[in-house]
Order: sequence, then C-alpha cells, then structure tokens
Amino acid sequence: MLASLSETDLAQVRPYLEPVDLPLNTVLIEAGQPVAHATFIEAGLGSVIVSAGEGDRVEIGLFGRDGFACPALVLGSDRVPQQTFMQVGGHGYRIGAEEFRAIIDASPSFRGLLLRYTHTFLIQTAQTAHANATAPVQERLARWLLMYHDRQDGDELMITHEFLSMMLGTRRSTVTLALQLLEGARLIQARRGRIRVLDRAGLEGTAGDAYGPAEAEYERLIAPLCRRADRPLPHHHSD
Repeated sequence: MLASLSETDLAQVRPYLEPVDLPLNTVLIEAGQPVAHATFIEAGLGSVIVSAGEGDRVEIGLFGRDGFACPALVLGSDRVPQQTFMQVGGHGYRIGAEEFRAIIDASPSFRGLLLRYTHTFLIQTAQTAHANATAPVQERLARWLLMYHDRQDGDELMITHEFLSMMLGTRRSTVTLALQLLEGARLIQARRGRIRVLDRAGLEGTAGDAYGPAEAEYERLIAPLCRRADRPLPHHHSD
C-alpha cells in the first residue's frame, strides 16, 4: 500500500510514520473504541473479526501489506464494531488518526487511493459472507490459504488449526479433515503450526468462485497483490 503512493503523497506521509513491531495477537483496533492510529502492515497478517458470543469469533476480512487498519477512518468514522488484531506477527508503520485524516483532507490523490482500497476490502468481506454461506469448508480453506499466500513472500504459512477454525467459523476437527483432503491432493503440506503451499494453481481450482473477484479488483485499481515494495521507506527498527 505505501509503495503505491505517489512521491508527493509519500513525502507528506513519511514524517508521521512510526515504525512498530506487531507481534502475534496485537490488537490494532478495539471494537467500539476510538481508533488512535492507522496501521500499515509491512509483514504479517491482520484479521477483522466479529464476536458471536460464548467466546466464538469469526473472521470477516483480512489484510497484510496490501492495506491498512482501518478503512473506516477514510469514511469519516472514528470507531467500528469489530476488533482487528494480528493473526500472524510482523511489523509495519502507524500514523496518528488525527494526522492521517489531515493528510486525507489535504490530498485528493491519497484519499482516492485509500477509497479504492476500501472498495476492494468491502468486496472481500462480501465474498467472505458468500463463501461462508454457500461454500464447503474445503473451498473456504483453500480460499483463505490463497489470501494469506497473496500477502507474504514464500510458500510457508504460519498458522495453527485453532486459528484456522476461528477464521473459518467451524470446528477444529472439521478444519483438520479439510487440511487432510488438501494434503491428500498434494496441494499443501501441513505441519504443526505451519502449512506449505505446494500447488498454487490446484488451490485456486479447489477454491473456485470463492476466490478471485476481490483480488482482481485490487489489481485493477491499485497493484498486483504479490508486488513487493519498490520504493524505500524509513528503516524499521526493533526495540
């Protein structure tokens, strides 16, 4: 996302970017609370979840280096009813919500880019709702793995069965069976806490119509999802 900014917009944003470590389970946005920062993930994966009661949580959207938390800031809201947290640890940059809104107001091109991203994110959440309502768990799992794969380098995906069951809104035993089916088809290799993608094209075939529309729209309006940053940003420093 940051690499997609024009030189002019990057010059406006850069002074306010604060490098941050984003370990696993870091809460970026708390449900119903004022949003303090816009956070751009450079490595890792963020998840937007809805709490369904009794401790159940279901993912409705995810993002990595392709986006930011949270699009509601662009739409004029300072809070949302869903929590956003890091389901895969990493690092990135954050900018204060007040400064973020000021730059949006001052730069039509920056606002336009963020609105295009918001549009693609809304399509993704609609696709998730459709997949959760109609697609078998094997297809939904293939779609989710592809979405994770899109947002990181390499074929190794760091994720547990417990997290996958939450992401897909299903029982852990159901996730285990779906993983076994994908592994039996030699599309993935599953190990404790990690999954290796062996056959990307095969996963896309398994996901079917559940995967693709949001990704195609992102590429049409912004950039290929797999694009690496081609412009240096301030170096990230770990504490």
